Amino acid sequence: MEYSADEFDVIVVGAGIMGSSTAYQTAKRDQKTLLLEQFDFLHHRGSSHGESRTIRATYPEDYYTPLVLESYKLWQEAESEIGYNVYFKAHHLDMAPANNKVLHAIVESCGKNSVPFRVMNPDQLDREFSGRVRIPEDWVAVATEHGGVIKPTKAVSMFQTLALQNGAVLRDNMEVKGVERDGVRGGVWVCTENGERFWGKKCVVTVGAWTTKLVKTVAGIELPMQPLETAVCYWRIKEGHEGGFAIGVDFPTFASYGDNYIYGTPSLEYPDLIKVAVHGGCPCDPDKRPWEPGNQLAPNTLAPLKEWIEGRFSGMVDSGGPVATQTQLCMYSMTPDEDFVIDFLGGEFGKDVVVGGGFSDHGFKLSPVVGRILADLALSGEAQGVDLKHFRIARFQENPKGNVKDFL
Repeated sequence: MEYSADEFDVIVVGAGIMGSSTAYQTAKRDQKTLLLEQFDFLHHRGSSHGESRTIRATYPEDYYTPLVLESYKLWQEAESEIGYNVYFKAHHLDMAPANNKVLHAIVESCGKNSVPFRVMNPDQLDREFSGRVRIPEDWVAVATEHGGVIKPTKAVSMFQTLALQNGAVLRDNMEVKGVERDGVRGGVWVCTENGERFWGKKCVVTVGAWTTKLVKTVAGIELPMQPLETAVCYWRIKEGHEGGFAIGVDFPTFASYGDNYIYGTPSLEYPDLIKVAVHGGCPCDPDKRPWEPGNQLAPNTLAPLKEWIEGRFSGMVDSGGPVATQTQLCMYSMTPDEDFVIDFLGGEFGKDVVVGGGFSDHGFKLSPVVGRILADLALSGEAQGVDLKHFRIARFQENPKGNVKDFL
């Protein structure tokens, strides 16, 4: 089929990590691809920028682990094509009280998915990390080789560059205001704020925190996704201990379950600083963010974080307070069950429009496989080797809270 300059096999709306990965996948399959972004490419107003993201295979939901394992391979495949690294290998450590249901579910998931792991008591953990990581007597830790850190902005740039090299057309500062069904020839028209219109056989919508607004405008569907603005904290490693917490030695990425879900990465992006943060954030409107100065954390968030750092790192990390806090680092787009939305929009659009969203602060690591899945859905109508039942839009009609999870 021959196309005019404004006609494409696939139009991807949103050039964050998910959209850029999808455009790379479709262009790589010799599909004429258009990638549209409402702001500048590599902007800092969404969910795909920043200095680091964790990758881990330890999930309490066993349906994510196979996706992570495929993502490791796809990250490395893309790196080999671009010629530089965005993924930096590390082991991973989960820790929690011994009776914690999430940690039990993680162990079960590792077993089901054949992910090797070790369970360590406090004494074993103390010896493993030479006192750098300690847990209370009634806690246990689970260690795996499947951890690591990803450089987010660099990763987005990588996928956009690879998409371009494979023939994709990239356009930024193109805010999409509507998607319309072409009732004559099939396919869809994608309409932008500046009046331009592009025709595509298929369309993939990956607009992060703007998903709810755009999907409601296009199809009248209310998706239960809440944008959250989050804070990320960096803490100073005390003099003489810097090397023991650096990426590339034996220090892991980590997650701690209990009263708070705390996570972090080895020292990488800033010299002698380690990232330790609390999962969560404040509800926001992505178009009306407060943009207040940084270094402001709610006391009920900061106090337990200080206590956790003092108790876990044996005084080797200064727990007096973060030396850098980025309160506008990024937004989460949260679903009630914190599972993704990967589905056809349906209705008059049938299978011509695919939606990927609600990645709930744990999607970045999975962006290579999400891009592969979204490309599969757009091009063939089904995802190869993946059961998407947990990611369907219809689950919220059956239960407004989404998927039921026994460990919560």
